Parts: sequence; C-alpha cells; structure tokens
Amino acid sequence: AVEKAVSELPTDCPFCLKQFPRSSLERHQREECQDRVTQCKYKRIGCPWKGPFHELPAHEEECCHPTKTGTELMGFLGEMDQSHRRELTLYNSIFSLLCYEKIGFTEVQFRPYRTDDFITRLYYETPRFTVLNQTWVLKARVNDSERNPNLSCKRTLSFQLILKSKVNSAIECSFLLLKGPYDDVRIKPVIHHHAFSNDTNETDYVPLPITDSVECNKLLAAKNINLRLFIFQIQK
Repeated sequence: AVEKAVSELPTDCPFCLKQFPRSSLERHQREECQDRVTQCKYKRIGCPWKGPFHELPAHEEECCHPTKTGTELMGFLGEMDQSHRRELTLYNSIFSLLCYEKIGFTEVQFRPYRTDDFITRLYYETPRFTVLNQTWVLKARVNDSERNPNLSCKRTLSFQLILKSKVNSAIECSFLLLKGPYDDVRIKPVIHHHAFSNDTNETDYVPLPITDSVECNKLLAAKNINLRLFIFQIQK
C-alpha cells in the first residue's frame, strides 16, 4: 500500500515542468514529453544537433548531413572508430581490474550541505564508509564551486575520494563511480588512479562523467545522490 501511494505522488518532469504520477514519469520522459531532449536521426553520420522533441521534424527537414559527400562522411566515421577503440580500451581495463585480488565496492549517498562562507556554496559529502578495511569519504561540488551555479544552464559535478584511515604504507588504488542500483542516471565509467598515504590522502577533484547537463540536473534535483563506488587495490 505504501509503495502504491508513493508511486502516485506527483513529480515534476525536468523537461516540460509539468507534474505526473511518479509511476508514469519515466514513460512520459522517454516517449511522450514534447520537450524531452532528443537527437537527429542523422547523428550516426555526424549531425551534432540536440534539442526538444517538438523541434526535431523541422530540423531533420533541413539537416545537411544526408547530402554530405563520401569524403566528408569518411572523416566522421574515422572519429567514430576512434571513439569505439577508446571504449574498448576502457572496458578491457575494467575487466583487467576485476581480476585483482583486492576489490571492494559499496553504495554511497552524497548529501547536500552549505559552506559557512558569507556567500554560501553548495557541496555534497557522503557519510564515512569502509572498503578494503579502510575508512573513506567522498566529496562533490557543483561547477567546481562556482559562486552562483544556479545562474548557469550547464552544470557539472566533480568529486574527490578521501582516505580517513591512517596507514603504515602507501596504498595504490584504482577507483571508479557508477550509477547506483536505484537510479537511472547515465554515467560513463572513467578509471582514476591514486597512491593514498597519510600525506596524500585526498585525490584531486575529478569530473563525475555524467553524459550531459540534463542528467546532472536530474541528480541535483534529487534529495540525495546515490552511486556505486568500486576500489581496486594494486598489489606491488
């Protein structure tokens, strides 16, 4: 009964800003919303257009990509091949990491906070968690702590991993963030590396590889951000 009641709660569509029952919002965003972000059907041959669904027919009528020459298309197809090779290299790297002896993962929940500055800034932080017998924290910030990210139409998230435990020797790790089991946000996996010690216990802030600012806004609109963290300890 509770689940049914929750599924009927009104939720705003991030594209058209109209309210729909939570249970039907995903279908509305995927199939029905006239303002949902879509791409040209000629994307596969190089068209970069993105826009609201209701503008798609007019764009495709005028799109110049179907009339491009074979030479022009070969240039774009070459870029696609390079992109596919990079993806293949990434997934091969992930498969190699999965062969490591020491692997840990956990669900992490970023909670929003405000700094104590005169002009406060929004940031996110997880509760402490344990992976590979060490205590860690993740922090995240919006638009790299831009003073007024609410005034920007393009928003990004960056994060850092912090080792809270004291260690006797450096711990060299690879790590990556993926979407959590209960979120539908699209994240492209990126592998990061860092040697953690008592003196270098924080990574630099690195971009959270969200596919676009629309996905970022979906995350920021949520009460909390739920992701899954993998850490692979490199054995020397």
